Amino acid sequence: MMRSLWSASSGMVAQQKNMDVVAHNLANVNTYGNKKVRAEFQDLIYQTLRDAGGSSGDGTQYPQGLQIGLGVKVAATNRIFTQGPLQTTDNPSDVGIQGEGFFQVQLPDGTTAYTRDGSFKLDSNRRLVTSDGFLLVPNITLEENATLDSLVISSDGIVSDTPTGGTQTEIGNITLVRFVNPSGLQAYGKNLFLETAASGAPIESTPGQDGAGVLTQNTLEMSGVQIVEEMVNMIVAQRAYESNSKAITTSDSMLEIANQLKR
Repeated sequence: MMRSLWSASSGMVAQQKNMDVVAHNLANVNTYGNKKVRAEFQDLIYQTLRDAGGSSGDGTQYPQGLQIGLGVKVAATNRIFTQGPLQTTDNPSDVGIQGEGFFQVQLPDGTTAYTRDGSFKLDSNRRLVTSDGFLLVPNITLEENATLDSLVISSDGIVSDTPTGGTQTEIGNITLVRFVNPSGLQAYGKNLFLETAASGAPIESTPGQDGAGVLTQNTLEMSGVQIVEEMVNMIVAQRAYESNSKAITTSDSMLEIANQLKR
């Protein structure tokens, strides 16, 4: 009977973590470039009371074993890197990625981080930066007399601007990086990811080449979270949590009945 208590309690713990993941997804439904996170479960070890194929008598075998499972655990949280919808913003410094790839940004300690959030701004030095002031890599700096409205970013990453009274001038190139296993990236916060041993080394490419996506100026990639889907997941998690709590109550009641038996 104690097995059911432990199994049901592990189910409650797992569903609580599942609910944490669902709540995180819903909280980031408006986060640019955000990707849905999915909790993945594994059953725990089994107590084997009888092996399949064991002898059941003279020359006979058990066709099936007798095993009792000991519950469940959350094995991993998998980030689903599917393409999010592109929304038109009419802001020249907004850049969406259609296809695979990440922008590169430089953190204050010199580390390179990666993002799908293309909502870039101009800093006081006329450089393209993230909302937190992290530099876009390769660095893009507007010319002294050029305005943000003159900024032009082509689908293959060529960046140009037009100084006041001058002609359009190429000022740099935006590249994208891909990973063999993007789900292995470590979430850093601030819409950024860091390379890990599981993700593999970054593969830098020109947008539109070698499997990298293309750039779309004046657009932003919205969150890949679907509210209806997450609401369904929330209901399932709630029902599973309630069912596991009911299993604990029922097991406790059965133990109480057994303890009250007269010998």
